Amino acid sequence: MLTAGEVLSTYFLETRCQLIEIAATLDRLDRAAAGAAAGSPGQPPTDVRLARIYQSLALLAEPNTTPDRAERLLNLFTHLD
Repeated sequence: MLTAGEVLSTYFLETRCQLIEIAATLDRLDRAAAGAAAGSPGQPPTDVRLARIYQSLALLAEPNTTPDRAERLLNLFTHLD
């Protein structure tokens, strides 16, 4: 089993890349929504998928939590209705 420092050293760059990709996706959504407000068709801001993304980010941002974040995210995205 890796130590916490080894896990961070091993996965830091990959995790940083994934977080940057999430930020880029949210930026694209914001630009698309701004374009929709200006008259072009876009995704409605109340889409449940977008709400789940923000819920998942809040879940991941909890510093003091149990080590079952992946399971909780899977459950969050299981039902999108």
